[in-house]
Amino acid sequence: MADEQGAAGQTNGGVDEELYERLIAEGKSERIARAKARAAAVRRGGDTGDGADGGVATASRTLSASERRERVETALAGRQQGLEATGAATPGEGSQRIRSVQDTVFTWPHLISQEAVAALTVLAALTLFSAFAPAPLQELANPDVTPNPSKAPWYFMGLQEMLIYLHPMIAGITIPGIVAVIGLILLPFIDKNPSVRPDNRKTAYALFTTVLVGAAVLTMIGSFFRGPGQAWFWPWVDGIWFVL
Repeated sequence: MADEQGAAGQTNGGVDEELYERLIAEGKSERIARAKARAAAVRRGGDTGDGADGGVATASRTLSASERRERVETALAGRQQGLEATGAATPGEGSQRIRSVQDTVFTWPHLISQEAVAALTVLAALTLFSAFAPAPLQELANPDVTPNPSKAPWYFMGLQEMLIYLHPMIAGITIPGIVAVIGLILLPFIDKNPSVRPDNRKTAYALFTTVLVGAAVLTMIGSFFRGPGQAWFWPWVDGIWFVL
């Protein structure tokens, strides 16, 4: 008898209010939380009525948007206090923090305006660089003459530098084609950690840092420390054999 009264108290108005507030506190959308709460109420024998304006119905009236927001904030505050009392990890420590309505912004004008300013700044910087940087056109390419040193574009300079140390099959095909491409495809299936904190992603951050630093070092060496015949040259002694 007591269980029936408790179930009836939780399903006033056709929704399980306790389940609704718990789902909202967990970050579920209002539509999903209301649908699951209504289904729970139906399973417990409640009716399927809902508010006319899409709100959460109670026994006497429909909650307004401000009242729903207040109840959600109260549920979130109670959940946070419970986590702090038990010493459990708070939202954001190992997972993304639940955002309230006040923490969100609209794409327009907040995001689009910032992206427009950034794009105009980059465009202005490139325009000034192209206006003042000495970049004259050279003579027409002569297929009978191979320049020495013959260097790849800067974004392939790291691969060209690896050819000095490794077999062409490994440096030119295996590492960029198999390891890099297939590794990127498999990465989402291997690393399933949802955390965004570096403390919880030490392996991923260490791997990414190693690859990034290695690529940067190889590119710098190939660009500034290689001269005719791909021999080693000190740029402050023999000059820089590199043209953009």
